[in-house]
Amino acid sequence: MMAESFGSSFTIVEVTSDDLPPHAPKQQVWVALAKPSQALTLVLAAVPEGWTAEILEIALTGEQQQMFEELNLTPGDVYRLK
Repeated sequence: MMAESFGSSFTIVEVTSDDLPPHAPKQQVWVALAKPSQALTLVLAAVPEGWTAEILEIALTGEQQQMFEELNLTPGDVYRLK
């Protein structure tokens, strides 16, 4: 089963760009339903080439965990947080 290899925990990833217009936010925060090593790859595949990504080592609150669960992501999915 491929899907199971992603794991079932949420990983928070912050991406940064150097070449955005001055008024655009230079950072975005994404959530991935995947192990940290896979989350980086998945998020980098979703953002423009040349952006950098790093795992944010944060403990999720119950509220955040519930919010992410309500996104109904499947293993391997990524979602940009607003």
